[in-house]
Amino acid sequence: MKFRFAFAALATVAVGAAVAQTLPPPEAATAPPPEIKIPDAPAPAVSKAWIVMDAASGQVLAGANIHEHLAPASMTKVMTSYVLAAELKAGKITRDDQVMMTERAWREGGAGTDGSYSGFPVNQTARLEDMEKGMVVQSGNDAAIALAEHTAGSEEAFVQLMNAYAQRLGMKDSHFADVHGLAAEGHYSSAYDMALLGRALIRDYPDTYAYNKIKEMTVNGITQPNRNLLLWRDPSVDGIKTGHTSQAGYCIMNSAKRGDQRLISVVMGDVSEKQRATDSLALLNWGFRFYETHRLYEPGKAIAQQKVWKGAEREVKLGVAAPLLVGVPRGQYDKLKPMMDVPKQLVAPIKKGQKIGTVKVNLDGKTIAEAPLVAVEGVEEGGFFRRLWDALWMWWESV
Repeated sequence: MKFRFAFAALATVAVGAAVAQTLPPPEAATAPPPEIKIPDAPAPAVSKAWIVMDAASGQVLAGANIHEHLAPASMTKVMTSYVLAAELKAGKITRDDQVMMTERAWREGGAGTDGSYSGFPVNQTARLEDMEKGMVVQSGNDAAIALAEHTAGSEEAFVQLMNAYAQRLGMKDSHFADVHGLAAEGHYSSAYDMALLGRALIRDYPDTYAYNKIKEMTVNGITQPNRNLLLWRDPSVDGIKTGHTSQAGYCIMNSAKRGDQRLISVVMGDVSEKQRATDSLALLNWGFRFYETHRLYEPGKAIAQQKVWKGAEREVKLGVAAPLLVGVPRGQYDKLKPMMDVPKQLVAPIKKGQKIGTVKVNLDGKTIAEAPLVAVEGVEEGGFFRRLWDALWMWWESV
């Protein structure tokens, strides 16, 4: 939903080397509904960890044990997908590459193992895009290994890429030891990191993410369904991935979009395929019922102005570089309190896009979203006398 903020500062308070400006509460387009007390999220009864995240802002709406290190099982393949998408964008691989189903990939992840497999024939090639769909839709362990070998030369080298990308995404609770999620020493993640990863895949590589909503796939004459039961139960669900091993239990990460709002839920260590789907959908329904996503600021538009010293212009327009979105309890939009932290003194020259400070959005005294403030337009350095005069005034104000 889009709402308009009023941006004139009400008060100014010195905070260290910065100035915090409290902005008026946002003006809703219509009168907000009566405030209601949000009931507790429907916590899965026996899972080890779970989370509900607002996809737009990354805000955690509810969860339990969200940073606990747990086996992610085949949800690992979402990390594999992310790396493949990143390498594809970088031009290192192409969708039309011919990927060999090697002896190792077939032996360690093929039909002769206890895990899920894609069914591509051993010692034959298939298009990279088809092989990746076999990994995503059929959860093929063999396809995951073959893709890793093709992309990085070996599974071990590809795993290093996975950990590097995970670190870049801020997945502090994760370490990967294989590309498919079968039990391995030092292979773990968390509900929070899996939600963070799902959000990143949706945001950064939507074309790759779209594979996750494919309901079935046929390879070598064998048709296998997607193991995500919610693809059949709820049309708003378009991914993401399931997983199961004896160590991990039954795991699932899902995302659904209803209107302009997208949520992500992750359940780890559940008791059955049916129960993980039921628990995941209950969390999504709760999130959609009691929270809403708001787009507060648009990039490139001025949300405030700040005085500039020694500049050709006396003020600089400030805004955000990317849309600032936030998930809030329904009926509490009018309680949002935006605030800007900016330097006490800004001195020209200032370049367009230069980071100036931070805009934060508070609710009930808690910061629920923040983003860098940048200069919407540049400010050139003023002439000699302007610089001299401002230097004198800056000195006077500092004594």
